[in-house]
Amino acid sequence: MNSTMETAGQLHRHLQTLDDQGLDLLFRQGRSHNGWLAREVGEPLLRQLWELVRYAPTAVNGMPARLVFVTSAQGKQRLEPCLSPGNVEKVMAAPVTAIIGYDVAFWERLPMLFPHADVRAMFSEDPQIAELTAFRNSSLQGAWLMLAARALGLDCGPMSGFDGERLDQTFFAGTGVRANFLCNLGYGDPARLYLRLPRLSFEQACSFA
Repeated sequence: MNSTMETAGQLHRHLQTLDDQGLDLLFRQGRSHNGWLAREVGEPLLRQLWELVRYAPTAVNGMPARLVFVTSAQGKQRLEPCLSPGNVEKVMAAPVTAIIGYDVAFWERLPMLFPHADVRAMFSEDPQIAELTAFRNSSLQGAWLMLAARALGLDCGPMSGFDGERLDQTFFAGTGVRANFLCNLGYGDPARLYLRLPRLSFEQACSFA
């Protein structure tokens, strides 16, 4: 009976879809913000954000992303010299700047995260595969972070435009973690938005094989 109930519950979940309001929130009206309202984002909300982010799919459940939420004035001062000039103002104004990093030694945690098979050698014996896997899957987790943030009412401003080596030395010294990208989080100022730029159509971007 329990098995039947679980199967029915799984089917019900698969049949559920977001309504237009939910799709607008996550996708159609979600924007990359450049300006920010002076409104705090507290630690409890960031912890709630991680509770959603940690369910992102990753290869062998490796979860290579490592996040630093830069929220303090001291943290912003450390981050500022790592930024490209065009990103300084928006980062300094954002309540939170998330550094999305990736741990090239993520495989060390696989006995806990992927307990049914020992696949550590696949990565420990091939550093190039380990780094590629960590980078690719942390990117996936970073995208999940942005969707989760929007679902919780936050706006996002993802960006590159930083000195990766300097940022790694500043925030990840002595570890195997390297920076992937940055994402400002907070409550965006709609007055600072640009007009939405064109997007490729299905025919321009997609094909069948």
